[in-house]
Amino acid sequence: MVSTTPRVSLASDRDSPIPWYSTGFAVVTLIAGLRLLLHLLTANRYGYFRDEMYYLDCGRHLAWGYVDQPPMIGLIAWFIRHVLGTSLLAIRFLPALAGAGLVALTGYIAHQLGGRRYAMGLSALAMALSGVFVINGHLLTMNVFEPLIWMGCASVVIRIIQTGNQKLWLWFGLLCGIGLETKYSMAVFGLGMVVGVLLTSERKALAHKWIWIAGVLALIIFLPNLLWNIHYDWPFVQLMHNIKAEGRDVVLNPLQYMLEQILMVNPFAFPLWLAGLGWLFFGREGRRYRVLGWAYVVELTIWIILHGKNYYAAPAYPMLFAAGGVACEQWIERTGRAWLKPAFVIVLLAVSLPFLPIIAPVLPVDQYVRFQQAIHFSPPVNEHGHDASPLPQYYSDELGWEQLVVEIARAYHSLPPDVQAKTAIKVDNFGEAGAVDLFGPKYGLPPAISGHQNYWLWGPREYTGESMILIGEGDPESLPQKFADVEKLGHFAYPMALEETGIYWGQGLKWNLQEVWPETKRWR
Repeated sequence: MVSTTPRVSLASDRDSPIPWYSTGFAVVTLIAGLRLLLHLLTANRYGYFRDEMYYLDCGRHLAWGYVDQPPMIGLIAWFIRHVLGTSLLAIRFLPALAGAGLVALTGYIAHQLGGRRYAMGLSALAMALSGVFVINGHLLTMNVFEPLIWMGCASVVIRIIQTGNQKLWLWFGLLCGIGLETKYSMAVFGLGMVVGVLLTSERKALAHKWIWIAGVLALIIFLPNLLWNIHYDWPFVQLMHNIKAEGRDVVLNPLQYMLEQILMVNPFAFPLWLAGLGWLFFGREGRRYRVLGWAYVVELTIWIILHGKNYYAAPAYPMLFAAGGVACEQWIERTGRAWLKPAFVIVLLAVSLPFLPIIAPVLPVDQYVRFQQAIHFSPPVNEHGHDASPLPQYYSDELGWEQLVVEIARAYHSLPPDVQAKTAIKVDNFGEAGAVDLFGPKYGLPPAISGHQNYWLWGPREYTGESMILIGEGDPESLPQKFADVEKLGHFAYPMALEETGIYWGQGLKWNLQEVWPETKRWR
């Protein structure tokens, strides 16, 4: 009789599990956490951004749309105001979180594409240092939420390719619908994805019902805003037409546009996202995800043709960084040059971090100006009016707002109390109106009125034009033609801010403000 001895499993017989802190997910979490910390530490560096104050006012007037955007920004601003407050840290907490989340999502997409720790970490690091995304993560705008939705769509498409589960298109449709309620540019990326499906083997999805149902789902989610636009005679279309007619935007030819893409995203990371694009089209493992490459090429081409601003194409770059991380990892391992892994990271950090003040407000204003002069570089402008300050527009538009309101309050309170009660504060643009509405209660001011963007839809309230404080009048010499009496009460200017204006008091508007309000509309 042969006795058998049970086989004892020893720890040495199998690989020990890798601790979580040494995985790619841990590396990505660390990088995302550092990006979040950067934004939180610099949230209070300068001041409120022009658009942020406008969005807070949109949150006071919830609607299915606004002149210059879909409704999501108003809902987010409403939530921030009622849950977090209106301090700089409060309104910038969600954008900071979204920016860090995009870094994490980039690393996850690299994981989806087959990347391991190095690919995940490298792509996340490149995203964390990418100029346009660091700038967006500092401010409450839809530009920081938009890439999360685009990349959510990309992640779903990757999953469909890997599993063949066509029902997942429903998630794509849901995200597209939310994206359309966030920024209309979602339609351009969605079109790019559709073209990618048609040009690749993923066209088999068209034979199933799920992709069509997904399209209907996106339309249903978008429908309230579509009906709002129809009801108000397409405000966004009017706005874009007016901007183009005025020649306000800086128009770039295709070569200039591509050069600004490289500069905007981070010129030192250009080889990484270019490698990612090449991997999606020509890589042995990457070609199955070619739909993502087509989506980028199509949306970029559309923005070039339409002369869109350079940052319109930005939300697609995270997936190229993810693909580039995978391509880099595979190439290094295939060639056996392991020393290149730390070398690439060190070089990327060494050449990117010295330029951090350009994309994150880590320096006081005066020190930043000296820094910019020392390196002989300033970021390109997107609108001709932005060159009025030596600072980048995303910094200069954070300066001087409360000081402007102080000057307006000084003029307002110089009037007799009985006159103040019937005096409207009419301003030229949404930045001035948002500043008055945000800081005005502190200085005893009523909310502003304006013909600019959505303020025109919110109307003149009860004012008739009997007495008006006027800010930002483009042609002050024309005021005597409109009012029985005009007096200049002050002037505002602030170093390196974009606002400079006279402050006037007009009495006895020659027409009833309620009746002539339609003529004040300025959608541009």
